[in-house]
Amino acid sequence: MTSEDLAGKTAIVSGGARGIGEAHCRALAAAGATVIIGDVLREEGEALARELGDRARFAELDVTDREQWAECVGIALGAGTGTLDILVNNAGINQPTPIEKMPAETWDRVLQINLTGHFNGIQAVIPAMRESGGGSIVNTASITAVIPPSQLAPYVASKMAIVGLTQIAALELGQYGIRVNALQPGYTDTPMMKGGDEAAITSAMPIRRYGRPEEVADMMLYLVTRATYTTGSVLPVDGGAVAGVGYAVD
Repeated sequence: MTSEDLAGKTAIVSGGARGIGEAHCRALAAAGATVIIGDVLREEGEALARELGDRARFAELDVTDREQWAECVGIALGAGTGTLDILVNNAGINQPTPIEKMPAETWDRVLQINLTGHFNGIQAVIPAMRESGGGSIVNTASITAVIPPSQLAPYVASKMAIVGLTQIAALELGQYGIRVNALQPGYTDTPMMKGGDEAAITSAMPIRRYGRPEEVADMMLYLVTRATYTTGSVLPVDGGAVAGVGYAVD
């Protein structure tokens, strides 16, 4: 990926201040795009924007707040060449709790951020992308949509629903030149995975390690730059985790 591949393009990344979102922002900026780092983490987001320089802006973005989405789109349109070309819906949370003990507030909050936040982002960028003549939207699903672990009911429900949302958005927006796809990250070395036993978790996978955020960002770049005949698809970035359970053969 060269610094000219996305020259003149403008992107929004929700949850862009750290983890996989940060990797997305770095990759997009390195490829020449102007990046709007949308996040509730102001300190981290502003620090990243300063580091990336002229190719980045920070925008305070609670993905459940439609007014903040509108403001973020306005910042994007004013920051680059006047177009909005890429949206990476990345913001998400996880609060592991057994269903029997789960407060309603936990269910509601995870669904609001993970799923409704994606919907809000898609809806917010449609007018600008139509005006630009098209664009690329990349949503964030998860291997938990295929291999659901216990105690993650709202997280898994949100990620399964993101797959359906991606497909419907692709069907509706293709006529405007807007492609909509989803990434399906596996076990990735981010703050969400801190405290887990990497060796045990990945012991039966074909690639026996956590993924790196940069590897997820590489697939995102493929979707927004090269996958011009791909829409409504879900691309795993999971070290082969969804392929099945493997065992060592001597």
